[in-house]
Amino acid sequence: MTKKDISSGVAHKIPSDLCVALTSDPKALAAWEDLTPLARNEWICWTISVKKSKTRSQHVGRVRTELKKGIRRPCCWVGCIHRTDKPISPSAQYVLGKKSKSK
Repeated sequence: MTKKDISSGVAHKIPSDLCVALTSDPKALAAWEDLTPLARNEWICWTISVKKSKTRSQHVGRVRTELKKGIRRPCCWVGCIHRTDKPISPSAQYVLGKKSKSK
């Protein structure tokens, strides 16, 4: 399976490192393909939103592991802020506001 064959999210295309991790693990790939496009989008956004490459590698590994456990969305994730088809919810705005003030 190639990057073209694997499903992406709503606002994000699947990055190559996540694609490699999923296509190398048939059980994780099957779980990925069973997700809705919105759920896949949240996993992708959660993976690419980190700043350090080490953290990103950890997130890629966690996506694969958690999918195989049956977890369908990233835990404690406010959701993708890159979606343009709907406004950011008030709860997500609150969380994002608190994060920017704590820096």
